[in-house]
Amino acid sequence: MPAEKTKKTNVCSICHLSNTASQVVVSRGNPLARLMIIGEAPGAKEDALGAPFVGRSGKLLDFLLEEVGINSKKAVFVCNAIKCRPPNNRRPSQKELSYSLPWLHQQIELVDPWIIILAGSTAVQTLLGVKEPITTLRGNWHHWEGRSTMPIFHPAFLLRNPTKLKGGPTSLTKGDLLKVKNRLDKITTAQSMQELIVDIGCKS
Repeated sequence: MPAEKTKKTNVCSICHLSNTASQVVVSRGNPLARLMIIGEAPGAKEDALGAPFVGRSGKLLDFLLEEVGINSKKAVFVCNAIKCRPPNNRRPSQKELSYSLPWLHQQIELVDPWIIILAGSTAVQTLLGVKEPITTLRGNWHHWEGRSTMPIFHPAFLLRNPTKLKGGPTSLTKGDLLKVKNRLDKITTAQSMQELIVDIGCKS
């Protein structure tokens, strides 16, 4: 797979946001991963370092992934719906998101994940085209182009609502990620069984 197309670059002419951003933030993680995470847009830390989810939100996301048994460095490919930081960390406009959507679709095609986690309402609306509240959508499986998708609260929301109580945002998100881990394990097992059957068939 041409993984180089998923890595960061400093050149982008899709929209005007690159005029104010320090650099274009494309991705981090394993481009061969079966799990992909899509967020909203780069923040100040991401703009400075050139990678998505590397600030406080990203550290929390990595922690929660590790808590449920998902290796945040080797088992995940991370990107955003839009690749340049909007001024003052404002929410990207619909026009900006639409300009960047073909790039996001290309990333999905190249990485070819089994499961996509959509972190926050912007990512959900961009990929699935639905505008229901994230409180309603999260924790439930949705499907896009034959792939399983799981909406979750954006980690920034968890930081703004820091409670560890059962039923709180962090607890719910951990449960959502556990659903993802369990489905990944089932798909991996099924793939391994299929490969074994094919191997036996070739040798018989």
